[in-house]
Amino acid sequence: MNSLQSNAILRSASVLLFFIIWQVSSLVVNVDLLPGPKEVFLKIIEEAESYELFIHTSITLKRVFISFLIAMFIGTFFGIYMGRNKKINVFLDDWLILGLNVPALVIIILCYVWFGLNEIAAILAVSLNKIPMVAVIMREGARAIERDYIEVAKFYRIPKKRFYLKVIFPQLYPYLLSSARSGLSLIWKIVLVVELLGRSNGVGFKLYGFFQFFDISGILAYTLAFVLLIIFVEFILVRPFERKISIWK
Repeated sequence: MNSLQSNAILRSASVLLFFIIWQVSSLVVNVDLLPGPKEVFLKIIEEAESYELFIHTSITLKRVFISFLIAMFIGTFFGIYMGRNKKINVFLDDWLILGLNVPALVIIILCYVWFGLNEIAAILAVSLNKIPMVAVIMREGARAIERDYIEVAKFYRIPKKRFYLKVIFPQLYPYLLSSARSGLSLIWKIVLVVELLGRSNGVGFKLYGFFQFFDISGILAYTLAFVLLIIFVEFILVRPFERKISIWK
C-alpha cells in the first residue's frame, strides 16, 4: 500500500468518524437542537431543488473571490515593500498593528455607516480585515529572502524580469501560499458576517433567516455545503498549484 492509498483511507476513516459522532450526538442531545446528518442532507437537497442554495452560495463566492484578490494584491505589495525597506517598515508598522487589532465587526459597521449598505462597503470591509494579515506574512517572507542569491543574480546581471521570476518570487511562494490559505479561511467567515449585517442575499443572509425561525437544519445545511465547497477548492485548486510551484526546490 503506497502513501496515497494510506492517506485516502485515513481521511475516509476520519470523515466517517465525524459523521458517526454527529449522529450519536444528535440522538443523545435532541434532534431539534442538533439535527442528524440525514436531516441536514435532506435540507441541502430541498434548498438545491429550489435553486436557493446555488443562488446564495454563488453570490457569497463572488464576494469571497473579489475580496480575496484585493486583499492579496494590496497586502502582498505592502508586505514585500516593508520587508525590503527598513524606513518604510518603521513608518507603516504602527498602521499594521492598528489594522491587526481593530475588531472585524468594528470595520464592518464603520464601512456600512460611511458608505451605505451596498456591495462596495461589503467588499471593502472584508478586504480591510484581511490586508494586514497578508502584509505581515509577506513582510516576513521578504525578510527571509537569501541575499546570496541576489548577489549572484546581480553579478551575472540577470534581467529584471527573470530576476524576479527566478530569484525573488520562488522564495516568496511558501509565504504567499500561507497567506492565501489563511486568507481564504478567514475571508469567507467575515463575508458571512458582512452579509448577515447588511446584505439582502448570500449565505450569511440565509443563515440570519434560519436563525429567526430557529431552523437549525437550514443553518447546518448551508454551513456544510459552503465548507464542502471550500474544501473542494482547497484540494482541486490550491494543493495542485502548491505542488506545481514547489518543483523549483
